[in-house]
Amino acid sequence: MGRPVVAIVGRPNVGKSTLFNTLAGDKISIVQDTPGVTRDRIYADVSWLKYNFTIVDTGGIEPDSNDIILKSMREQAEIAISTADVIMFITDVRQGLVDADGKVADMLRRSGKPVILVVNKVDSFEKFMPDVYEFYNLGIGDPIPISAASQLGLGDMLDEVVSHFDMHDTSDEEDERPRVAIIGKPNVGKSSIINKLLGTDRVIVSDIAGTTRDAIDTAIKRNGTEYVFIDTAGLRRKSKIKEEIERYSIIRTVSAVERCNVAVLVIDAEEGITEQDTKIAGIAHERGKGMIIVVNKWDAVEKDDKTIYKVTNEIRQKLSYMPYAELLFVSAKTGQRLNKLFEVIDMVIENHSLRIATGVLNEIMAEAVALNQPPSDKGKRLRLYYITQVSVKPPTFVIFVNDKELMHFSYTRYIENKIREAFGFKGTPLKFIIRERKEK
Repeated sequence: MGRPVVAIVGRPNVGKSTLFNTLAGDKISIVQDTPGVTRDRIYADVSWLKYNFTIVDTGGIEPDSNDIILKSMREQAEIAISTADVIMFITDVRQGLVDADGKVADMLRRSGKPVILVVNKVDSFEKFMPDVYEFYNLGIGDPIPISAASQLGLGDMLDEVVSHFDMHDTSDEEDERPRVAIIGKPNVGKSSIINKLLGTDRVIVSDIAGTTRDAIDTAIKRNGTEYVFIDTAGLRRKSKIKEEIERYSIIRTVSAVERCNVAVLVIDAEEGITEQDTKIAGIAHERGKGMIIVVNKWDAVEKDDKTIYKVTNEIRQKLSYMPYAELLFVSAKTGQRLNKLFEVIDMVIENHSLRIATGVLNEIMAEAVALNQPPSDKGKRLRLYYITQVSVKPPTFVIFVNDKELMHFSYTRYIENKIREAFGFKGTPLKFIIRERKEK
């Protein structure tokens, strides 16, 4: 279920971002049109051989003094340990082995997670190999020499990374229970919602290294169905630096969203929807997950007859790229409307795996084309031959046309709306692939 998550950890200036950008390829420099997708991307999807996985760059803070560097690295390591399936520990052959590397290596070793020790800036294997051997002293396995800038040694490194995947992939695949990720900024009431649904005030986040991933999965049984809630809470300390909190919550979100069928974005009713909320929603949207927006602390808002419309409009406007998302106003404190959450989750899961017969789809498309002629350019008109659904989670459709260039996204959106009118598909994104078929 979902892609494995690989975290990149290391001191400032060892080349983490260079490696990240190299692995992410040109994806990283493209500013996507999806609102809410951050420019300073700290995660990217990578494929190597037959594996697809997500890399996250835990770095970001470059403090001045050595004490702060070590503290910052410890925090990075904690994030990596609690969210990643595999950890890439980056060191620098030119700076050599330093004290902070040893202390972080101890933490990583104790985590029980697979750790790949990468020695960067080895631009010449002949020249630097004797210096690479020094890193055996860390006691976390064989150092893999690479140069992120010159793209040397990356294949061996990725082979080692993907060799650790299989053992993680099976556990979630066999688990048929609906998986729901509770996502959102810190302190919006994510854990309170889960505690209220559980009916107990138990603390879900565990501090034992290596158990966090399982500890933040909570099984809740409702009307004979067992749901697994994945909580992204986990900011145990108040961090003074806002970017660090944001980075932390985005990494936790990517990790949780990879493993869920449905994402529930929790928004604080008193604060309203923020830019950080739109970034977090963007992660679930990009990955094609079912989506529910829960406005929490609704009991604390002073209301008149227009309040709910005003809040709804503001959310719909800021999340205009996901008009399909379901909206629910709740209070974790009083339990108001929380019961309805399960009904909405069931509906979204059903829609997320809904299949439509090809014959029916083509009837809808033929009717849509008759009502609104496809666009033309320089005398050539777009022709839509055939549509078929190729997969679910999210429902994915292929449309065969005479010329891909003529299929403007607005016409694709029009076809999507017609399919939604017929089948609802509430709470789930739909994906369209446009293929060209030459006219006979």
